[in-house]
Amino acid sequence: MMGKPSLLDPRRVLLFIVLCVGVVTEATKVRRYKWEVKYEFKAPDCFRKLAISINGRTPGPTILAQQGDTIIVELKNSLLTENVAIHWHGIRQIGTPWSDGTEGVTQCPILPGDTFIYKFVVDRPGTYLYHAHYGMQREAGLYGSIQVSVPDGAKEPFSYDYDRSLVLTDWYHKSTYEQATGLSSIPFVWVGEPQSLLIQGKGRFNCSLLTSPSLAPGTCNTSLPECSPFVLTVVPGKTYRLRVASLASLSAFNFEIEGHNMTVVEADGHNVEPFVIKNLNIYSGETYSVLVRADQDPSRNYWMGLNVVSRKPATPTGLAIFNYYPNHPRRMPATPTPAGPLWNDSDYRLAQSIAIKARQGYIHPPPLTSDRQIILLNTQNSINGFRRWSVNNVSFTLPHTPYLIALKQNLKHHFDPIPPPDTYDYVNYDIFKLQENPNATSSDSIYRLKFNSTVDIILQNANTMVLNNSETHPWHLHGHDFWVLGFGKGSLIQSMIRRSITWSIRS
Repeated sequence: MMGKPSLLDPRRVLLFIVLCVGVVTEATKVRRYKWEVKYEFKAPDCFRKLAISINGRTPGPTILAQQGDTIIVELKNSLLTENVAIHWHGIRQIGTPWSDGTEGVTQCPILPGDTFIYKFVVDRPGTYLYHAHYGMQREAGLYGSIQVSVPDGAKEPFSYDYDRSLVLTDWYHKSTYEQATGLSSIPFVWVGEPQSLLIQGKGRFNCSLLTSPSLAPGTCNTSLPECSPFVLTVVPGKTYRLRVASLASLSAFNFEIEGHNMTVVEADGHNVEPFVIKNLNIYSGETYSVLVRADQDPSRNYWMGLNVVSRKPATPTGLAIFNYYPNHPRRMPATPTPAGPLWNDSDYRLAQSIAIKARQGYIHPPPLTSDRQIILLNTQNSINGFRRWSVNNVSFTLPHTPYLIALKQNLKHHFDPIPPPDTYDYVNYDIFKLQENPNATSSDSIYRLKFNSTVDIILQNANTMVLNNSETHPWHLHGHDFWVLGFGKGSLIQSMIRRSITWSIRS
């Protein structure tokens, strides 16, 4: 989501290389799902608004599978006036790129009333996501989680008793139509901070804060059962694998369980060397598995807290209950709600990133050399008076014909044949200053890479069009993994933190 940033955050540089890996070829199962996507009135935080559901639910159904299984989702678009597409976040789609679900890139959108069948293989175990990839439908609730376990008889490098999922999101009361209109208008209208933070689709808004006389009676009602806090019931002495994922539209999160340590064992579908934390920093599109042992006083319940970091928070803590059996699941903890770390403590978040290393026995060393280098400068720009995000001063636009179709059918001139710039003047560009010329161009051109080549990508974050402000920008690569080779504060020509022994693979 684009917007007026309010983050005083150090600029980071990230270097990654594309990785291609093989597919599991064992005999496996076919798992079929039949979904209907439609608008419904929902009140996940007690405020009733229009949301997008799958089979009446938001978050949608969790996909449970084993490594190597084939997933078939028959998706019917029952939205009356909108197209839809679903992206399977973290699934590499080896051999099935047309099922990636990226409208305008790998497929045409699913029209109202139409049905589309997604078919793909989950080729590795881990924690993944699915979400809308059309307009701002993800922000309206069209998302869910994917759990892929190891095949029968296989062992993971860590042990636990129970497996649970937690999807974290931010939630706005304004409709996505109103938000999108403001973001694409002149003057630019920022969406502001979210009204609530949801844990597994549940939150609680303070209805007394509403002052609009135009709201219909019952628009906000804290007695609604659908906005009661999410409850995770645990058995004393048992260890739980929590698959924590973020699908926030804007916010960077910090998650904690009152009084309990968490051991990180997986990041974005890859096993990592275990390390212990009290607070988990997580950005949109990221997934982690943490192990939590129910080893505290079993006579009471505990808070699970979700707070905004990287920008000065104006949203109350999102809360859920860590319920020790046999205590009543609605028994509220008597302790203060978790406040989380300081929102602008970037060193704390950087320390977590440094701690993420590939687990011994699961390390794939990167090549010593690369075939190509692409340096990407991320900026906020203006195009004909409209606020836009740009990379190397070019703002991306979708083509009329999806790239995959155009390339497969050799349709020439369906998108700009001139590729975007591979670099920018990083020696002289001051990332901390406002741009003298904020104007950018737009294009639907693409980078063309040679098959089986290794590419160094350097990501440079920069100041926005507001002085002394930057924005948090998670980057996700469809269809591939990448090695995280280095990162750090400041500009590209300044020092970077580098890893020389173990590497982190992410998606």
